[in-house]
Amino acid sequence: MKLAILGGGGFRVPLVYEAILRDTDPGRVTHVSLYDPDAARLEAIGHVLQGMAADHDEPAAVELTGELDVALTDADFVFSAIRVGGLEGRTADERVALDLGLLGQETTGPGGVAYGLRTVPVATHVAERVAAVCPRAWVINFTNPAGMVTEAMQRVLGERVVGICDSPLGLGRRAARTLGHDPASVRFDYAGLNHLGWLRGLDLDGRDVLPDLLADRELLTSFEEGRLFGADWLQSIGAIPNEYLYYYYFTRDAVAAIRGDSETRGEYLLEQQTAFYDAVARDPGSAVAQWRRTREERDASYMKESRAEDEERDAADVEGGGYEGVALDIMAAIRHDRRTRMILNVRNGSTLPGLPAEAVVEVVCEVDANGPRPVGGVSLPGAELGLVQQVKAVEQLVIEASLTRSRRAAVTAFALHPLVDSVTTARVLFDGYRDRIPTLARVFE
Repeated sequence: MKLAILGGGGFRVPLVYEAILRDTDPGRVTHVSLYDPDAARLEAIGHVLQGMAADHDEPAAVELTGELDVALTDADFVFSAIRVGGLEGRTADERVALDLGLLGQETTGPGGVAYGLRTVPVATHVAERVAAVCPRAWVINFTNPAGMVTEAMQRVLGERVVGICDSPLGLGRRAARTLGHDPASVRFDYAGLNHLGWLRGLDLDGRDVLPDLLADRELLTSFEEGRLFGADWLQSIGAIPNEYLYYYYFTRDAVAAIRGDSETRGEYLLEQQTAFYDAVARDPGSAVAQWRRTREERDASYMKESRAEDEERDAADVEGGGYEGVALDIMAAIRHDRRTRMILNVRNGSTLPGLPAEAVVEVVCEVDANGPRPVGGVSLPGAELGLVQQVKAVEQLVIEASLTRSRRAAVTAFALHPLVDSVTTARVLFDGYRDRIPTLARVFE
């Protein structure tokens, strides 16, 4: 089975390859094709994978290519993890907003709008090439903003594009473990959009045990989301939000924390990963060790603006695996018709009333050889539904703006986002991002 990884020079690609190496399934991936237009990054990641493969008798073969169609040829699955504009673009996503006193974050708020505006055209082109070169392949999208990009790609490929994210799975696991339950024995009830959803239930043998967690303030404050949002707020809303909702519920706190730091997350990663790629170029034999050290530092600092100064991430959360496990699980479910329940980004249909049928939502699905299907209907409370509707309207405006190259639609998307407080500010944001990010300027020439 062949897997094409788009964005193959990306730092997180070795996580996927490690998971493939551990996989003992008879239908496992035997050929991995890495595509990336950045030859130096691609070569560095190739050295990391080569080092990992050395400890295995029959590792999956690895092909490096700068040609998209070469990577896609004969692919059974396509894993898309591209970053249009690179980490330099991400730093601009953050700084342009922060300079205006707004949230500067990769996928949430104005930074996510800017990221989507330059990414949707590229993702659409990828979808068109998949349709031409490997039309029977399933596309697993991790490119951010994941829900928006998945929806854009579905306009070309339909429901053979599935968006994944590890945040909902991590949230469900943490909640289950806090109650003393094996996460594998619990069914999660989760709904919303990517980076904008809520854990609404934990089914254990037919009984919802989430109320037990919400009623116990000591338990609530013993895990990451409980400390992040506080017991009072979680008890007020009767659910546990995805960690990214911190940026909506505690906007001022998040902006103050980010602005109070010496560098943004994007600036930190740009410096860190530049050092990593440089080190591997100097000494290819150290690639695996360099990657593991850099990854450990990266994981430990994730979303640090939302934690107390001396608070570290839970060890089980760091070690529990993330999107690479989700990717392999969905591939196995489809390949072997192995019915599996997962939280995925899929076409809404009638799953979430109040949203368009074509909207991509993040909900519980069952996956088999026919792909994912949402499990039952979902009803979000009024406040949550209203926020989801507003953000989804912004996402669809971003898709329209980037595909039609409409400045008016782009400014409207910024202006209607709940984390942007003025139409005038929206215009300044658009001009600021266009001036700072060359890939965005090319979309709106």
